[in-house]
Amino acid sequence: MLHALGIEYAAVHLNEGHPAFALLERIRERVERGMEFEEALEEVRATSVFTTHTPVPAGHDVFSVDLIDRYFAPYYAALGIDRIRFLQLGVHPESPASGFNMTAFALRASAHHNGVSRANGAVACDMWKCLWPGPAEAMVPIDYVTNGVHVPTWLNTRMKALYDRHIGPTSPDWLSEHDDPTVWELVDEIPDTELWQLHLWLKAKLINRLRERERLRWTTRPGGASNSAVEGAFLNPSILTIGFARRFSTYKRAYLIFEDLERLKRILNNPWQPVQIIFAGKAHPSDNEGKGVLQRIYRYTQDPGFGGRVAFIEDYNDQVAQYLVHGVDIWLNNPLPPMEASGTSGMKASLNGVLNLSILDGWWTEGYNGRNGWAFGETAADCEARDGIDAAAIYGLLENKVVPLYYDRSIDDIPHGWVKMMKESIKSNGPRFSSRRMVKEYVARYYPLLLKAAGAAYARYPATAKSRQLPAWKSQVQGKGADDLFSP
Repeated sequence: MLHALGIEYAAVHLNEGHPAFALLERIRERVERGMEFEEALEEVRATSVFTTHTPVPAGHDVFSVDLIDRYFAPYYAALGIDRIRFLQLGVHPESPASGFNMTAFALRASAHHNGVSRANGAVACDMWKCLWPGPAEAMVPIDYVTNGVHVPTWLNTRMKALYDRHIGPTSPDWLSEHDDPTVWELVDEIPDTELWQLHLWLKAKLINRLRERERLRWTTRPGGASNSAVEGAFLNPSILTIGFARRFSTYKRAYLIFEDLERLKRILNNPWQPVQIIFAGKAHPSDNEGKGVLQRIYRYTQDPGFGGRVAFIEDYNDQVAQYLVHGVDIWLNNPLPPMEASGTSGMKASLNGVLNLSILDGWWTEGYNGRNGWAFGETAADCEARDGIDAAAIYGLLENKVVPLYYDRSIDDIPHGWVKMMKESIKSNGPRFSSRRMVKEYVARYYPLLLKAAGAAYARYPATAKSRQLPAWKSQVQGKGADDLFSP
C-alpha cells in the first residue's frame, strides 16, 4: 500500500504478531531485487522493531501448516528457499508441531523487541527465552517501553481548564510539555475546594448521564423497564463510587469483588458510609467464557440484596468510557497476574483525579508509590485460592482505608486526605504514563538505530532500491549519527 502511494519508508514498527507478514513481504521485495534470502532477512531484521504485549494465548496467531501451504506455497520459490526453511521461520521451539506462530516469526525477523511495561517485559522474556537458548536470562533481547495515554484526549475539558488556571500562569505551554514531571508539581497549588467541587460535578454528570440513558430506554420498552437498577437509576452522586470498565476477558476477573457476597453487601449497604459500583464493558463475540462473566455480573445487579448499588452499563463505547474515567472515585483493576500487559484505563482515570485500587501488575507496578492509590496482590502466590486471597485484600482495603478516608470530612465537608491523594495521583501519573513520553522513548531508544541500519543498507546496495532517487528519509540519515536524528 505504501509503495502504491509512492511512499518510501525506512523501517517498520509492528504491534503484536498479527501484521507480521509485512516483514515477510519486505524480505520478498529484496529477494526480487536480487538479494539472497538470508541477506534480505538480515536487512529486514535490522530495520524492524516488534512490540509484544499479551501473555494470553488467544492473542498469538498460530496458523496450521496446511493453511500456510495453501496460501504461501508461491512464496517459497519467490523467496529462494524451500518449504522447510519457510516453516522454520514460524516454529515455536516448545510446540513445533502446533503450526506457524506469528509471534515467533516476528521475533525472529526483527532485531529490536519490547514489552509494554516493566512487568510485561519480564513476562515476555520468560515466555520467549526458548528462541534464544542460553544459561542467562539476560541474553533474551526483549526490553520494555511502558504504554501511555493521549493526555489531551482523556483529560476532561473542565479539568484542563482548572489546570490552565493554576499551572498555566507559571507554565503557559504546559499541555505541550505534559511529559515533564516538574510541570505537574503545580497541581499542589490547586485549592482543595476547587478540585473537590469539580470532581463532584463530574460524578454528578456521569450519574445524570446514566439516569438519562435509562429514562430513554424505559420510554421505548413496552411496559417500562423490568429492572431500573441495572442501568444505574438508583445511583447516588454523594456515595463513594467504584468504576470497573474494560473488555470482559476471564483473566480480568470482573467477578472478583463478588467472591464473598455477604461481606460485599455489608460494604455497599453501610448506612453511614455506603459504596456503589458501576460496571461496563463487552466480551469478544467468540469469547463464551467472557460472555458468561458478563451475564454473571448482570445477574448481581438484579439482586435486591445489593440495594440497587450495583449497575451495569450496556452498549459500552468511548463516550461511556470518557464519562467513567472522569467521574468515578475509584478505578478497580484486578486481573490475574501476570496477564495484565500494561493497562491504560487506570492511567486515563488518574489524569482526572480518580484513584486506582489495583493489583500489582502491568503499569501499576511502576505507577504505585504508596501515596497515589492502593495496591494489593504482592503476597498472593499462584494457587487455587488466589481469587479468595485477592478478594479479601480488596474488601480489607475498602473497609479499613478507602471508605473511611473518603468519608473523613472536615467542617467544610471536604475530605482533605482524599484530595491530597488525588493530587498525588495526578502529578505522579500524568507525565509518566503519557503517550508523549512513550513515543519519545521509542524515538530515543529504537528509531535512530533503525534509520542508521537502513542508511547503511542503502549505501551498500543502492541498486536494490526501488528507485535510484534518494528517499526522503535518506537525506535525514546521511551524515548524521543516531544521536543527531531525534531529541529525547
